Amino acid sequence: MLITLDTKSVIPIYAQLRNQIVAGIGRGELKAGEHLPTVRQLAADAGVNTMTVNKAYQLLKTEGFIEIDRRKGATVCPVGCGNSDYREKLEKELELLSAEACLKGVGCEEFLQLCKNIFGQMHPTCIEEG
Repeated sequence: MLITLDTKSVIPIYAQLRNQIVAGIGRGELKAGEHLPTVRQLAADAGVNTMTVNKAYQLLKTEGFIEIDRRKGATVCPVGCGNSDYREKLEKELELLSAEACLKGVGCEEFLQLCKNIFGQMHPTCIEEG
């Protein structure tokens, strides 16, 4: 998986790293049990400080996307079920995205179609059959 960072973005570098790793897991580019680069290796590859990568990895661990073992390093966790804390976070983020879309003139159907298209790009293990 190729990581690309925008140093001019208002989004902190550690958050960009986190977001790209989560998206990579969601799209199936990173599989459960797969080892991520070491903190030092990813920092060198991305041209950032090791503390930045460490912060991203710790956030991913806290959120349940990766496991960290001192001997084995960071590995991708299996796709799990959402919990009530996550659903609350999802609702808040969707509320904000919906408000922004509404204020920028994006209609409900267009917004829902965008969501459906993007969600459809995720790996089949992430998509529930409905």
